[in-house]
Amino acid sequence: MVELKDRVLLLNHVHVFNGLKENDLEYIALRLEERTVSANEIIFQRGSKPDGFYLISKGRVKVTRPDLGGEEYILAHLTKEDYFGEEALIENRNRSATLIAEEDSVLLFMSRPLFEELITKYEKLKPNLLVAISSHKLARAARFKWLGKHEVIYFMARRHVIRLYQTLIAPVFALLIPAFLLIWGGITGATTPLAVGGIILCGILIWAIWLVIDWSNDYYIVTNQRVIWLEKVLFLYDSRQEAPLGTLLSVGIETDFLGRQLNYGHVNVRTFVGNIRFEYVNHPEQAADMVREYWERTKVKSTQAQKDAMKNALRSKMGLPVIKEEEEPLAPVFDTGNKAPQEQSLFWTALSNRFKLRLEDGETIIYHKHWVVLLQQTGKALLAFLFFFTLFCIQLYRLYLDPANAFIEFPQDGGFRPDSWSVILILFMAIALGWAGYEYWDWSNDVFMVTPEEIMDLDKTPLGKEERRTAQIENILSTEYQRIGILGILFNYGTVFITVGGAKLSFQDVLDPAGVMADINRRRMVRVAKKSEDASKADRERMATWVAAYHLNRDEFASATTGQVGNTSGNRPITDADFPVDEIPDDLADDGGDDFSGEDYS
Repeated sequence: MVELKDRVLLLNHVHVFNGLKENDLEYIALRLEERTVSANEIIFQRGSKPDGFYLISKGRVKVTRPDLGGEEYILAHLTKEDYFGEEALIENRNRSATLIAEEDSVLLFMSRPLFEELITKYEKLKPNLLVAISSHKLARAARFKWLGKHEVIYFMARRHVIRLYQTLIAPVFALLIPAFLLIWGGITGATTPLAVGGIILCGILIWAIWLVIDWSNDYYIVTNQRVIWLEKVLFLYDSRQEAPLGTLLSVGIETDFLGRQLNYGHVNVRTFVGNIRFEYVNHPEQAADMVREYWERTKVKSTQAQKDAMKNALRSKMGLPVIKEEEEPLAPVFDTGNKAPQEQSLFWTALSNRFKLRLEDGETIIYHKHWVVLLQQTGKALLAFLFFFTLFCIQLYRLYLDPANAFIEFPQDGGFRPDSWSVILILFMAIALGWAGYEYWDWSNDVFMVTPEEIMDLDKTPLGKEERRTAQIENILSTEYQRIGILGILFNYGTVFITVGGAKLSFQDVLDPAGVMADINRRRMVRVAKKSEDASKADRERMATWVAAYHLNRDEFASATTGQVGNTSGNRPITDADFPVDEIPDDLADDGGDDFSGEDYS
């Protein structure tokens, strides 16, 4: 049975009910129906009529949907304080997914009549729900490949449509030029103004379409692991700036007069290394509330994890069974796909590795600059070689047509004499090949490495100096990548910027910079988690030893304090009743860490 105060606390933690007073939350909590579902029990089926709105008070639920082949796949995992079922109610349609309990769970159910009554009674509820629904739709449509396997999008938004209208002002006014030319041509009957006006009109339409696509490509995202600003300028620029959710410091809102009238504004997410600014976001207050909610969840989850670890350490010291909680795994750091090994010769293995742009050597990933950069560096040398090779072929053809000359002449006095022009051209071809080889050597010496412990930027000039820049991977504060220019977009290469303290390292011109950044961030998360766990484990062991020693000898200490004579051995059988797991004080736990809960579906 979920107590009333626990229901109110749950509602107060869910952003949907932000802005309601405590007596309003109590009114809603009293009218919620408690439902208990068993593991693997279906809560509702895809295509069914919406019966109400659900809040998870305890347990775990999965969201499934059939793929194109008809096979069910998991969209998300939902945990405590998550909710589902609102989208079908708001849009008055059938359920879009199947919800199944993954373990014994307790749900708080709000019937459809009650949901509609509360939506009408409390004006703040509907905007809160609309922000969540909009996020879910965008997330389902985007399906980003760089998301981790268990990474879930909580919040996702584009810039407000007013920003699109502002950018379209220039093309709209520019339409006056072709309109004038077309009217002039129509009045005078001249074809030149009509042709020029038509060309300018087509150019303006293409410009407007490009602006619309550019507006639709920018996203602000909050997942269960990070805050992300995704920016893309069609054919020119592609960037993703992000920070782990645990590094957030504050969330603020900025609005102006027009924004308050049209309900848009800027959400400033401040991290250790600066701001990630969500500009022109629709319903900025609700967006900021969502960011705060999931940020707080990470801290609560970490605090609880630390408490559980402390309890288990104490139980272990006193010989009691350790309670293990299932943890959500992060996205795999290394490729765990079951690929059949391909047999090939050592020569071909070495040759293919020399030309790979991304090479995994155990737990180390090695990156080289993109092929486009190699072609740019060797381009002049290869063109020179091609030029001299063409001249060489022409010279050979001339020698073939001239019986008086030969490529190699053998004088009567002995020896041989090669054609002078041919020798000079061969020499120039050799110099050009040597130049190309040097440029390839220089290209291959620029190496970027990611290991489980550090990142490295190695820049070595052939026959010259070597510069090596390294940083511990746990010291990374933020990462960002950029793809600039048409070549960068077409061939998917760019630069990854890594902020470490007051310095910045850059992996320049690497293939798939988004994937490189994902490699770095996954390793950083694993490394930070491991170091944090090692430090916490040492502290827990020390504290557990002290507390267990006191517990095992508390009779002796009590006798010494009261002056009573009793059992001074301090030893007696220990049971679970002697040390209930819920009696560990909260101040033994630390903050920090990640929360792993799911997206909301109807």
